[in-house]
Amino acid sequence: MKSKLISKLEAVINYRFNDKSLLVLALTHRSMGKNNNERLEFLGDSIVNLVIAEALFNKFPRAVEGQLSRLRSQIVSGSNLAKLGNSFNLSKYIILGVSELKSGGCFRESIISDTVEAIIGAIYLDSNIEECKLRILEWTQNKIDTLTIADSDIKDPKTKLQEHLQKLQQPLPIYTIHKITGDLHNQTFTISCQISLINKEITANGSSKRKAEQKAAKLALKEIEQQTATGKINPPPAT
Repeated sequence: MKSKLISKLEAVINYRFNDKSLLVLALTHRSMGKNNNERLEFLGDSIVNLVIAEALFNKFPRAVEGQLSRLRSQIVSGSNLAKLGNSFNLSKYIILGVSELKSGGCFRESIISDTVEAIIGAIYLDSNIEECKLRILEWTQNKIDTLTIADSDIKDPKTKLQEHLQKLQQPLPIYTIHKITGDLHNQTFTISCQISLINKEITANGSSKRKAEQKAAKLALKEIEQQTATGKINPPPAT
C-alpha cells in the first residue's frame, strides 16, 4: 500500500502508526492468503468490548448486567462498527483478493466491521491500551452520550423469541445449521429455527450464523403473532 494512502487513513482515524506494517496487516482480508487481519480482529474485538463496557458501566451505575449488555451491543454490533468504518471510508483502503474484490467485498458490512476491529488490535500492538481507549472513545463518544437507560429495552429477535416462549412456558427454540455455501471469505449460512409451539420449522439465510439465527427468530416471532391473532395460540399472561 502506498505511503500516501496510509497517511490519509491515519489522519482519518487520528492515529499515526510507529509500525506502518501493522496498519497494512489490519487492512488485509483473509482472501489475500494466510497473512491476514483475522488475529488482529480477534484482539480488537476483545479490546473494544472492554472499553465500551467500562464506559457504560461508569455512565449507568444503576443498570443491571442485561441492560448493560444490550446497551453495549448498540455500539459494538457488527452493523454499528460497519457504520463507523464507513465514516472512515474504509472501503477505499481494505486489501482484498481478486474474487472478493470483484464481488464488492470492500462494501460488505461484515468485512468493514471486522477491519475496524483489526485496526483497534493494530493500534494496541503499536502503542498501549490507554491509546486504544482514547481512540475508541473518540470514535464512539457521540453514540455513548446519546444512549439512555431506556435504550436498554431494545432487544434483538432471538432474545424476544426466547422471552416470549418462556412466558408461555414453552420449550426454547432449537437452531440448526442446514448448510453453508460460498467461498470461505463469502459464506451464506442456512439455519432453521424449530418452534414446538407452532409445530413449524422456520428457515433463514445470512452472511453469518448469528445473522441467520436473528432472521429466523424474527420470522418465528411473526408467525407466532399471526397464530395468536387467529386464536391458534393463547396470548402470554399479563405481567
